[in-house]
Amino acid sequence: MEYLQIIDVTPSNAEKHSLFCVKDITNPGFQNKKTWMANRYKEGLRMKIIEDQNDTMMAFIEYLPAEKAWRPVDAPGFMFIHCMYVYPNKNKNQGLGSRLVSICEEDARSQGMKGIAAMTSKGTWITDKRLFVKNGFEEVDNRGRYELMAKKFDENARTPRLLDWTVNQAKYQGWHILYADQCPWHQKSVEALQATAIENGITLNITKLGSPIDAQHAPSGYGVFSLLHDGKLLEDHYISQTRFKNILKKEIGTAV
Repeated sequence: MEYLQIIDVTPSNAEKHSLFCVKDITNPGFQNKKTWMANRYKEGLRMKIIEDQNDTMMAFIEYLPAEKAWRPVDAPGFMFIHCMYVYPNKNKNQGLGSRLVSICEEDARSQGMKGIAAMTSKGTWITDKRLFVKNGFEEVDNRGRYELMAKKFDENARTPRLLDWTVNQAKYQGWHILYADQCPWHQKSVEALQATAIENGITLNITKLGSPIDAQHAPSGYGVFSLLHDGKLLEDHYISQTRFKNILKKEIGTAV
C-alpha cells in the first residue's frame, strides 16, 4: 500500500486538517462541530484521519469512552466508536477500515479499557457489521435495524447493551426534532426542515441536545437526530427538505 499518514485531529488543528465530513471551514456546520469537538475532546474524544502522500483524505474514525458516547449504549469501561468512514469508493477494500479499528484498539488498550464497542446497521451512512466481525467483534445486542458489536479485552467485563430508545418516544406529541452537533450536517437539515414546517403552518419543536446523557436517552437509535410526530419516530438521521415534504404528505395529506 502507498504511504499513508495518520492525522490526530484536535480542536487546535481542525481548521487545517478539516473534520473529514465537512471541509469548508466557513460552513456553520463545521464551526458547530468544531465547538462540539472541543468540549468532547476534554472527555476523551479522538478523531483520526488517514491521508495519502498527497495529503488527500481517505478515511476517518471518531471514538471516545462509552460513558460519554452520544448514542443509546451502556458499555462502562469500553471505548466506543461513534463514526468511521472510507471515502470515496476507490479507497474501499484496501484495509483502511481495519487500520482505523486497530488504531482505536491500541488506544483503548493503552488506557486499560475493557474493550471496544460500536453500533452498526445496513445503509450508506453507518458502518456495516462485517468490518467489525472481521476484526474480532461479536454482536452482543440488537434493536430494530441496529446491532451493537463488541470486542472484549477482559472476558469478565459486563457485556455492553443497547438502551431502549422507544420508551422515550410517546412524550413527543406534535412535531419534534432533536439533534446534536456531533454530525456537522445536522444544522443545515434542521434549518431546511424548519423552513418547510413554517411554509406548511406546522409548529416544529426543535431541541438541541447538550450532553451525552441527553443523547443516550434520546428517542432514536442514532441518538443525535430524531424526527417525531405524535410519539412516532419518522426518521433517525438527517434528511433533505424533499424527504420532509414527502413525510408531511403522508402524515397530514398535503405539503407545499
